[in-house]
Amino acid sequence: MPQIPEHHTRTGARRLTIAIAATALIGLPLALAGCASAPDAPAESSASGSNSAGGTVAPDALLAPLELDGRATTEVIDALDALPLAERPGDLMASIRPDTLVLTNQAGAEARLPMPEDRFYVSIAPYVEQTHECHFHSLTTCVGELRNAEVSLTVTDASTGENIFAEQRVTADNGFLGLWVPRGPEYEVRIERDGRAAETRIVTDTADAATCLTTMQLTNA
Repeated sequence: MPQIPEHHTRTGARRLTIAIAATALIGLPLALAGCASAPDAPAESSASGSNSAGGTVAPDALLAPLELDGRATTEVIDALDALPLAERPGDLMASIRPDTLVLTNQAGAEARLPMPEDRFYVSIAPYVEQTHECHFHSLTTCVGELRNAEVSLTVTDASTGENIFAEQRVTADNGFLGLWVPRGPEYEVRIERDGRAAETRIVTDTADAATCLTTMQLTNA
């Protein structure tokens, strides 16, 4: 078999990388990268409280350009959740952990905001055909299939049967539903759309609990 010249291989790789990046920007089904798929990703700070690239900074240093400085963690998350996809900052990763909102800029500077002790945040991306792996939700980079889609949402306390949510919701421009629920219980979640449905259970009381759910495939009810 004839060998492909090395410069052609490099050019093809560059073109593929650019094509995938462009697809992600316009939110097509391939836009499934950027979420943390495991409890230890993205990289944590060292024990000294700084990382090798940019060190630890005050949260306001990263939030001021977005006019979110001085805001509570819940306000920062809700504000980023509400932004159109095209307006979400491309130079800031906002990764939600069970107990911390981790902010990291392109220079590697990192800041952390504590999550509420009594409330848990989880973001859900229901889908029909396309999804991606995710464990810790990134407000600025995660993109789901069903953007700006109306769904029927029911969230029930798994132990008591109490309804926490039973309402019509519209997914954000990134295709996710951001939910705040009381911390501690496990919850049963059901999402319906166009005669299709999916169910799952979420955990809110462990240190590595998922804040990003991308496994709810809507199938014929």
